[in-house]
Amino acid sequence: MDRSNAVAARLRGFEEDLGMEGRQFNTLISSLYIGYFFTQIPSNMILTRIAKPSLYLSSCMSLWGLLTTLIGISTNYYQALSLRFLVGFLEATFYPGAVYLLSRWYKREELGYRTAFLTAGIGVSNVFGSLFASGILATMEGFLGYAAWRWLFFIEGYLTVLVGICGMFILPNYPSGPASWLTPAEHALARKRMEEDSEGHGVAEPTSSGGFSDVLSLMTDWRAWLVGTASCCCTTSMSFNMFFPTLVATMGYSPTISLLLCAPPWIASAITAVIIARHSDATHERFGHATFALSMLITGYILAMSTMNTTIRYLSLFLMPQSQVSNTILLTWISNTFARSSSKRAAAIGFINSIGMLGSIVAPYIWVSSWGPTYNSSCRICVALASIAIILSWVFRRHLERLNEASEAEERELRLPKGYRYIL
Repeated sequence: MDRSNAVAARLRGFEEDLGMEGRQFNTLISSLYIGYFFTQIPSNMILTRIAKPSLYLSSCMSLWGLLTTLIGISTNYYQALSLRFLVGFLEATFYPGAVYLLSRWYKREELGYRTAFLTAGIGVSNVFGSLFASGILATMEGFLGYAAWRWLFFIEGYLTVLVGICGMFILPNYPSGPASWLTPAEHALARKRMEEDSEGHGVAEPTSSGGFSDVLSLMTDWRAWLVGTASCCCTTSMSFNMFFPTLVATMGYSPTISLLLCAPPWIASAITAVIIARHSDATHERFGHATFALSMLITGYILAMSTMNTTIRYLSLFLMPQSQVSNTILLTWISNTFARSSSKRAAAIGFINSIGMLGSIVAPYIWVSSWGPTYNSSCRICVALASIAIILSWVFRRHLERLNEASEAEERELRLPKGYRYIL
């Protein structure tokens, strides 16, 4: 909710009260992702060297919640801009860190389903964020002398601080350390499962020495740049989510009704994400599932460009969020592919997700007010980027397929048992 509350606040005077002009609001949205970009890699490197990620991730969450609250007392654009940048700087620790933490507990073929539950939280946050925003913005104008949009930041920031404190006691640490919530037998099984999952790699991945060397090896690995570029295109093509209340408002309803209408598409998105990711794990397949999700996104954009009819427009806004799982699958695919050592896996998640986050920095400028209310130019750009993401993902799939074929040929020639295979 800390990412999307500024867009909801925009509907009730946030932009006007802070004296924003031109594309300053777009820059404000972008600033969070600039902060996000700088933190992911070093944060995931820190995670590989600490014993209690639960304390680290939860502390960062509480701190960014505090900063969100402070946005509510901003008196000008530059104060809000600086605070939102710092929110992104701290928020970047959680998502890639949580994905890495999941990869330390679940096998490769189990990871997509679990990561989908994590990512479904984005859809749920959009549901509750919209409902909270509609209630707060409609009823709290002038309460204790503060504008309603300020209460939106106060309340959501406070909730984030509270959840962060609770997370210190809820989040697990690594299976290699103590786990009081598991029996000794369960704990031993968790460690054994991860050892089995890493067996059979052979020479598929170079040995990792850990630390900065992992980042350097990724910077010279064309696969990391290929998948990172695909992730960047995918993220940018889904930039509608940054301005979802604005797009719903183009149907002509009041701010309160517009925010309420934001909820159903995201409820459907959370369900879709879990179903598609579950099937992806069950079939050990990534590319086709990511492509299917992006196809729904492209269909939604085409419908949005075709008419301003309210029913069709809302249908298009239902289809767009169903694509959120594509990024989940790509990130899981990264964890599956760069999986020899835990440190390299952490670096890969942070590095490639950072490249993908570049799309979020640029994305706010795709949805400029002057292109509304149809936003046809925005839709065309996003369709092109989604198509590029599909093409690059196909190239990555073909590369991994050839590696699997080479391994299979070598095993037949040397009469070896079946070894490691990349998930396609």
